[in-house]
Amino acid sequence: MGLPSRQPSMASALKWLGFVTAVWVQAISGNNYTFSNYSDAVKTLMNLTQVQLNNLSVAKDVGKAFGLLAGLASDTFPTWLLLLIGSVEGLVGYGAQWLVVSKTISPLPYWAMCVFMCMGGNSTTWMNTAILVTCIRNFRKNRGPVSGILKGYVGLSTAIFTDVCSALFADSPAKFLVMLSVIPFVVCLTAMIFLREVPPSTTDSDVSEESKYFNMFNIVAVTVAVYLLAHDFVGPIGHVFDVTFSVVLVALLAFPLVIPAYIAFKIWLDSKAKADIEDQNIENTEPLLAPDVVPVSQPVQEVDVLDADVNGEVKKSQPVLGEEHTIAEALKTVDFWVLFTSFLCGVGPGMAVMNNMGQMGSSLGYSDVSIFVSLTSIMGFFGRIISGTVSEYCIKKAATPRPLFNAASQILLAVGYVIMAVSVPGSLYIGAVVVGLCYGVRLAITVPTASELFGLKYYGLIYNILILNLPLGSFLFSGLLAGLLYDAEATITPSGGNECYGAHCYRLCFLVMGGACLVGCGLDVLMASRTKVLYKKIAASKRSKSVVNGK
Repeated sequence: MGLPSRQPSMASALKWLGFVTAVWVQAISGNNYTFSNYSDAVKTLMNLTQVQLNNLSVAKDVGKAFGLLAGLASDTFPTWLLLLIGSVEGLVGYGAQWLVVSKTISPLPYWAMCVFMCMGGNSTTWMNTAILVTCIRNFRKNRGPVSGILKGYVGLSTAIFTDVCSALFADSPAKFLVMLSVIPFVVCLTAMIFLREVPPSTTDSDVSEESKYFNMFNIVAVTVAVYLLAHDFVGPIGHVFDVTFSVVLVALLAFPLVIPAYIAFKIWLDSKAKADIEDQNIENTEPLLAPDVVPVSQPVQEVDVLDADVNGEVKKSQPVLGEEHTIAEALKTVDFWVLFTSFLCGVGPGMAVMNNMGQMGSSLGYSDVSIFVSLTSIMGFFGRIISGTVSEYCIKKAATPRPLFNAASQILLAVGYVIMAVSVPGSLYIGAVVVGLCYGVRLAITVPTASELFGLKYYGLIYNILILNLPLGSFLFSGLLAGLLYDAEATITPSGGNECYGAHCYRLCFLVMGGACLVGCGLDVLMASRTKVLYKKIAASKRSKSVVNGK
């Protein structure tokens, strides 16, 4: 019979409270994907061509390149400081854009708008780095579900902002920018209080209990996603309905507070029962013979390919996959660059669609593209949360390498781009669903994959190096490919801008992006082949812990 599980301490409740606030931060940190909601207003106000507009969106994404600073800082500075830097930077960056779009000030020079776009984009890297690094270290034995849930809420954040703005402010671009600047600042202040790095669970029973709580988070998250999706299809009905929708949405986002409250209540009951037992036995004396004491040693240091060699006790010229890598050691491996390039082939085309959704909708005759932006966001959530949980299950049951899920998403994404290029009826709806789903899979799978291949010690910086693909992909696929091909098809307007109407506007762009997805698929299959031994070891480790836990 196994040893009884360790009684949870109040630190456990505080750890889960911190995770709830982390979820809130992620639910408002996807503002980088909302550019389509106000891009038309910026284009009209500043009389920009499509290339100029797309370069503004690239400037926004270039802000993520400076996320390397957040990665370096994550190894030195506390979580609360990273969140403070990100929230203040977002307040300034999006606040300046609001001043322009609301016509409170005259339009800024193009270079100045690029700077403030860059600040807004960089703000999220500080938030995401603080959240992901802290939570994956706090729950290192449940990396897949943690990544899926957190990245899932990032996917939902665009829909949350879009639907609330649509419900309360009639899709006003200026008021939308107020939300982007103020709400993240307030939420980050809350997370600064409760989210901090704590020792991870060590016993099998604790890890198993964590999985049950993560399942509850998944249920709540799916409920939020379905609720947002239903609102998109129902549409606005009246002011009372819209206010009610917003109130219920806030209640759903707050509902996970039940989990730390339940843990705290259980701790209180356990301590009360323990006190009652001690009162009953207060008069007992020590027994004449001391019982055999079975020392409860520290948990056996598992031969865990994920956490091996953390203290550098075994020095090698080059660690193998699954061991802790320094930045230099990771950059020397072929596997890192295969992962980096396949990530570029997945997120680059996705960024192009999300940045150009406003113009894609206008070219096909849609006056309001908010439903496509929201659909992409919601399906991105499902891609993130499903792939995180399913990949974890498949690793445990069949030692399936995570990169195979990326390969499957790339094939589906390529098919989606072909459908959008052909422009069948409803193709933009299909494209929004497919792009959101596959983009979500790519983000949720790559995050734990990087930690499994190269370790957690320098994970913050490795993650932000991979995230360089977002500005790079935005520049290549959105700023250059989509912008230049659109301008080649567009006609000049009297005000100096340009317009294009019809399926031909983006056809060639979709076909090129479909080809890039096939290249990414090939790289993912190669990565899966190179890591199959590693994932067999990970699966064996997970199974052995399950067997021990079941005894």
